[in-house]
Amino acid sequence: MKKFSHFNDKNDFVFWVVVIGAINWGLTALGFNLVNILLGSFPLMEKIVYLLIGVCGVILLLNHKNKNYMR
Repeated sequence: MKKFSHFNDKNDFVFWVVVIGAINWGLTALGFNLVNILLGSFPLMEKIVYLLIGVCGVILLLNHKNKNYMR
């Protein structure tokens, strides 16, 4: 039985975190930092979000050629 999840697997989670991070970088270039706007009053949470995006980016970078990289 397959358990319900918004993400099919860990690969999808890593991919979407990196995509959201990239979109935030683009918005930051336009003067609109979404992470800071949403979590600005919680600096520790903001740092955790940036750390998560960075870790997912490294995972994606190191394993971009291997389709089963987190299984």
